[in-house]
Amino acid sequence: MIKTLFACTALCASLVAFAQPPGTTAVWAGMPAHAWSAPSHMMLTDATRAGTRMVAVGEHGVIILSDDDGRNWRQVRDVPVSATLSAVTFIDATHGWAVGQWGVILATRDGGETWEKQRIDLSVDQPLFSVLFTSAQDGIAVGLWSLMLATHDSGRTWTRTVLPKPPGGGKADRNLYHVFADAQRALYIAAEQGTVLRSTDGGATWTYLRTGGKGSLWAGVALPDGRIVVGGLLGSLFESSDGGASWSALNAGTKSSVTDLVATRSGVIGVGLDGLVLKQRAGNASFEVSQRADRATLTATLPDAGGKPILFSQDGVLTEP
Repeated sequence: MIKTLFACTALCASLVAFAQPPGTTAVWAGMPAHAWSAPSHMMLTDATRAGTRMVAVGEHGVIILSDDDGRNWRQVRDVPVSATLSAVTFIDATHGWAVGQWGVILATRDGGETWEKQRIDLSVDQPLFSVLFTSAQDGIAVGLWSLMLATHDSGRTWTRTVLPKPPGGGKADRNLYHVFADAQRALYIAAEQGTVLRSTDGGATWTYLRTGGKGSLWAGVALPDGRIVVGGLLGSLFESSDGGASWSALNAGTKSSVTDLVATRSGVIGVGLDGLVLKQRAGNASFEVSQRADRATLTATLPDAGGKPILFSQDGVLTEP
């Protein structure tokens, strides 16, 4: 799940210094993560579940774990990089991957307690924004300027995928923000310029889909009812009930950008900038929209065991108001 704040920061940094000489921040990024006094209050960019455990990632290589449904958190002590991490995914309770700045890819085989480095390129700060595994062997990571990497051996090797040119010509250089899959194992990527990419062959080939929007799409989710929902800039939301062949705009009544969308037992939860929290119940076309009084920059959400959203933000873990 790509988080907007990190994406924007990484993009600006890359534009300023796409190639880094030795002895700069690249060296620091490749060092083991520091032990922080209040890791759950640092900028967190993504979160997921590893079985019943919650795992969140963020700035400076911080990875935190919760084994009591988000009430208490502890920092992982064995993270081999200090690069900001932008996304995390688990295929089961033990096997997971995290990606981020400098194209880093980390892997764990013990539920997030320890992590090993599978990839990093300290010569080029081309960050990865999202990662997804559809099996224990098959994974895909996407990022800045159409960077796409694939693995079929659990991440021991990663191969770059070259995307086709978009409709109308031009370079395949759109930022790829969030990759996710539906129940039929079709892959989708929320991208720039109102574009969604889709693959029905495990990522071997990709098709560009137009949602009708013009802004960046930062989040996407496949729902149990078969719908695909994507969201992004200025509160834009689009849904498809036919695997992306056609799209309809959704009106949530907000202009705050959407940074994350998560399926729940009762529908979908989204969060975004300006403290945005939105909910849509299954079978209901309308959204319940609220905004935190502190207007926090929300980057990710996970429902707890009771369905209440746990919020992740620029300021760490927050509770729903």
